This record gives sequence, C-alpha cells and structure tokens, in this order.
Amino acid sequence: MRVAGLGFKQDVTLASLREALEAAGGPDGLAAVATISDKADAEALKQLACECGVPVRAVPADVLASIHTPTQSEFIVEKFGTGSVAEAVALAAVGPRARLIASRVVSQDRTATAAIAEGDGP
Repeated sequence: MRVAGLGFKQDVTLASLREALEAAGGPDGLAAVATISDKADAEALKQLACECGVPVRAVPADVLASIHTPTQSEFIVEKFGTGSVAEAVALAAVGPRARLIASRVVSQDRTATAAIAEGDGP
C-alpha cells in the first residue's frame, strides 16, 4: 500500500498540492492521500483525491507526536510534536511497518508539502 501525506496552508490551491505530489513521485500506485484531521475537508485536497481516484485519510493530530520523521521543522515540532506533517501522516496512514519512499518536498509557493510512504497497510 502506498499513501501520499500532504501538509498545507489553509489557502492552498489544487495546483500547489498537485505540484508537491508530483515532486514527491506522483500519484501512480497511490491507495490514498492523507492529511491531518482538521484539514481533511479542504476543497483543494478533495479535488486532488478525486483527480487521483483515491480516498482522503484523516489522521488525528495527537497521533503525529509519536511519529519520528527524517525532516525536522522547528515550527512543526512546536505545533504538532513531529518534524513534518506530510511525512508523519503518510507513515500513520500506511500503518506500523510503513517506510518513507519520498521525503517531504515543498511546492514553489510554499503552501503545500508532500511525502510518500508505503507498507503493508493498517
């Protein structure tokens, strides 16, 4: 199972999410896109999921603090207790034996991040 984790600002566009996903490796083979629960209903995210033909998986914020990520953003560590929302939600959505196959990448406008994890599934 392969899942793209996405972190983004409230004003993100579909184009920015798409750009970040493409930079992380693209949508081929994805089973889902994942993000933090409070952003799972974002219109741009739902549009991206629809384009990719996959569901959106919502990951509760309290789950992120227990996930170590290779990328470490001080701001994200202070806010969520993990270094990268995109990496953490990708890993959480795949399950306990998940591994990152694409570390966090950032869209040019810096409103979206994406990472891809794969594993056996939850």
